[in-house]
Amino acid sequence: MSRAQDILSQLDLSPAEAAEPFHLKVGPVGLSVFCPGDLRAELVGYFHDALSDTPGETRVHLLPGQALPAEPEWQDWAREAGKAGRKDAIYGLGDGRLIRKVRSGVTFLQAPGVAVAFGPLEQNVSTVINFINTQVLNICQRDGWQLCHAAAVTGHGRTLAISGLSGGGKSTSILRMMDLEGTAFLSNDRVLVRAGRPPQALGIPKQPRINPGTILGNPRLRGMLSPARRAELEAMPAAALWDLEEKHDLVVSEVYGAGRVRFDAPLTDFWVLNWARDASEPTRVAQVELASRPDLLGAIMKSPGPFYQHPDGRFEPNGATPEPGPYLAALDGVRVCEVSGRVDFDALAAEGRRLFDV
Repeated sequence: MSRAQDILSQLDLSPAEAAEPFHLKVGPVGLSVFCPGDLRAELVGYFHDALSDTPGETRVHLLPGQALPAEPEWQDWAREAGKAGRKDAIYGLGDGRLIRKVRSGVTFLQAPGVAVAFGPLEQNVSTVINFINTQVLNICQRDGWQLCHAAAVTGHGRTLAISGLSGGGKSTSILRMMDLEGTAFLSNDRVLVRAGRPPQALGIPKQPRINPGTILGNPRLRGMLSPARRAELEAMPAAALWDLEEKHDLVVSEVYGAGRVRFDAPLTDFWVLNWARDASEPTRVAQVELASRPDLLGAIMKSPGPFYQHPDGRFEPNGATPEPGPYLAALDGVRVCEVSGRVDFDALAAEGRRLFDV
């Protein structure tokens, strides 16, 4: 018995197997999710834009409340530059890997043909959603797609992805593009890109998680906050509001209407936010040669993370960083622009209207 199968034998899959699975289709990837209890209903509601009647080749098992009889010797997973605190821990199994979310205690078993989450799942639904979406990312990366830290929107024959440092405004920017008639939401925080003529983009079914500053700055979104909370936030200094971390889930179909989500499209444009709140120069969107701007490419590239197993069976090494070459090849033919100057979402929305010709 392999070490991954040994871990699997210590868990009880029968509650998940007894529940009716739900199926997801995202671009070329099909998943079947086996989940008991109320968690299933919550996930079905969340993933409604990706639901399918066809069983997927990849099976995901969710086991709320279960735990291993003995804890392994966890190793902390190195976080990306600029990130502080312990988030993930790993334990290698040779043919598989255990991953633990340090704060919540949610644990995952990842191996070829095995994707299992167990622990306090019902109290950490966002973590479960991310795990399901990670299976889409893993499958596509093994097939040659490159993972970008970006949001994206598509419509009128163009698809725009936007990257930037965390908290740089990419979610706010992409939602301003969603205010344009005829656009569709493609992805919030992860975009896969692949070389082609034209290059291709693929999103995942992850609803935007936005902070109060994004909500207050867009009249369409202000109803997400109670009048009392809006008043409290509006009384805060602008700098404090920008830095406030208070995530709210935005359900695209509820805010923008049905038919406003699409997961795949040809990629035409990529903007990298390199602006600043204290800049005096006006906002400027200018085309660049990405090969000569490693700083901008660094904002686009995203590590596959501890869940990723390469086609040859190796798991992503701890502390590894992405290689630029495959990204430059995947983005060949995409018009890449740097957004510089001061942070001005109205100016960026005007650039978006010109780009999408609306």
